[in-house]
Amino acid sequence: MTPGQTILRSMVIASAMLLATPALAASCITSKGQFQAYKQQLAQQAANAGVGRRGLQALQQAKLSGITWKFESSPSSQSSMRYRSPEQFLKSRFSSVNSFVSGARQRLNQNARLFRSIEKRYGVPGSVLVAIWGYETGWGGYTGKTPVVSGAVTLASYCRRSPRFEDDAIAALQMVDQGLLTGNSRGGPSGELGHMQFLAGNWSRYAVDGNRDGRTDPNNAADALATAANMLRRNGWQSGRPFGEGTANFRVLSAWNDSGNYQRAIAYAAGLIQQ
Repeated sequence: MTPGQTILRSMVIASAMLLATPALAASCITSKGQFQAYKQQLAQQAANAGVGRRGLQALQQAKLSGITWKFESSPSSQSSMRYRSPEQFLKSRFSSVNSFVSGARQRLNQNARLFRSIEKRYGVPGSVLVAIWGYETGWGGYTGKTPVVSGAVTLASYCRRSPRFEDDAIAALQMVDQGLLTGNSRGGPSGELGHMQFLAGNWSRYAVDGNRDGRTDPNNAADALATAANMLRRNGWQSGRPFGEGTANFRVLSAWNDSGNYQRAIAYAAGLIQQ
């Protein structure tokens, strides 16, 4: 038996012993050297949540994500933490606001039938969805290079965030069990998934089959866009109502991202896109 197999076997045995007991929260960490101990404790929680062998193995193989740790230990390194106008926020990723709006309109026109169908079902305008899609991944052009499980577990481990994101880490492990992810699947720096960069817990809660092929896949644009609309609707989005700053729909955007900079930029861009 290899050292890795021995560690995994120990994790499975320890977790199984706790199945009949209440779940205990893993102790959050403030130094990288505590990460392995955190994973051992999270394995107990994961087993209590029904995570199986494949998910536990992915957890055992997860490594601390350096970029995630940097963001969490130095929040000022995240551009969304510094106040910016909507124009400045968009230009931090795109050459100009005009180029972003032009690209968004192009995707909106190319997928007009899909966006009409989604708006009819969920009440969320295509201009809002295509703005989020564009800002998150450049309309699917870049979905991230960080191992999803490693990013999700690192985010959950850090004391500034704990226990808010532990459910997302466990959801990522459950997705491994379901065959929707592997331990090597790549995404955003904190475990975000696919075209719209969902956290695993949100994908598990809101996923819908947008292209009606019998499965839900965050790397399929139709599924991701429909799921985003479903998430916004279930968090209070009102069909046909305005979404500018100060409105009820604008506040719903906080369910997607709690950064005021982000919310203002999406609402601003969506307003330009639909003109």
